[in-house]
Order: sequence, then structure tokens, then C-alpha cells
Amino acid sequence: MSGYFTNIIDGLKSLAIGLGITNREFLKKPITLQYPHEALKMTPRYRGHIELLKNPETGTHTCISCGMCANGCPSKSITIKSKKVPGVKGKVLTSYILDFTTCSLCGQCVENCKPAAIDFSNAYNLASTRKEDFIFNLLERLHPEGVPEPVVDPELLKKEKEKKAAAAQKAAEKKAAAEKKAAEDAAAEKGGEATAEEKS
Repeated sequence: MSGYFTNIIDGLKSLAIGLGITNREFLKKPITLQYPHEALKMTPRYRGHIELLKNPETGTHTCISCGMCANGCPSKSITIKSKKVPGVKGKVLTSYILDFTTCSLCGQCVENCKPAAIDFSNAYNLASTRKEDFIFNLLERLHPEGVPEPVVDPELLKKEKEKKAAAAQKAAEKKAAAEKKAAEDAAAEKGGEATAEEKS
């Protein structure tokens, strides 16, 4: 019989505690957001998919196309394409593809990036039924209006032209020397044949 009353008292205590919490929370301002018209403000350490960072001085990325991020990615989610542009030091990035369907958000790419050209984004509300929607060209996302042309250094361009001209001249000299040697060898061979005929 005493257990019956004990259960009632415990139940009333539990009810009083629950009602106290309800009354306390009832007077607080609601924190519900009217999604999608309102969005959450993500914390600085939130890890969304990676993105290229824009250099405020140049207005473009700082990626040097070294490939360390792609090499360090265990899921092989990153594909980089670049080309050599005359008058520009190093390679110029032409495409930076992230396959977010295989990305594990491990952060190896961000850690391996020496010029700190990539970082995690705050994108959290990605949703689609198509796989193609999760394959991002980060260069196009950074410059939706079009990728700016690389800045050409006139001095470097001049040096490259001089170097190319010197290499072409060296190749021409080498070819001329080879042709001259071949002609001399042919003449010597003919002279040897003529001497042999005279002896016979």
C-alpha cells in the first residue's frame, strides 16, 4: 500500500518539474526559423564542401595548380586542369572540379594546400535528386561572371621569347652541324671507294 502512495508522490513531483520547464520555456522568444525564407548562420568551424578563396588584392584565386589537394584526397574527389600561358609565372588554373558525391569532408585537401587557396564553405542546404548537381566546378563558382584573364608580365614574356629564340637557334645549329658531318662522312666514304677502285 505504501508503494502505491510513493508512486503517486513521485508522479506528482515529475509532473511539477515538467510543468515548471514548460512554463519557463513558454515565456522565451521562439528560435524557429521560417525556412527557406530565413537561413541559419553557420559557425566559422562548420565544414561544408570546399571552395576556392578569392584574393581581395587581385580579385581572383591564389591556386598555383600544384595538385597537392588532388594527390592528398583519399577519395580522389578533386580534378585539376591547368595550362602554361606565355608571360605568366607558373601554370594557370583552367578547371577545378569537385565531385562532392564521393567527398568525405576529411580536410586533407585544405591541410595540404600550401598557398591556402581553398577552405570549407558554409553551404549546408544542398539538396537534389541528380548526381550531376553535386559535381562542382569551383573556378566557375568563384567567378560566375567569367574567369579574369591572367596578368601577363612583359619582362617575363620578353625573357621567354628570348629563351625560345635561343633554343630554336641552338636546334638549327645542331641540325646544320649534323648535316655537315653527314656530308663529310659521305664525301669521305666516296673518297675511300675511289681509292679502292684505283688500287684495283
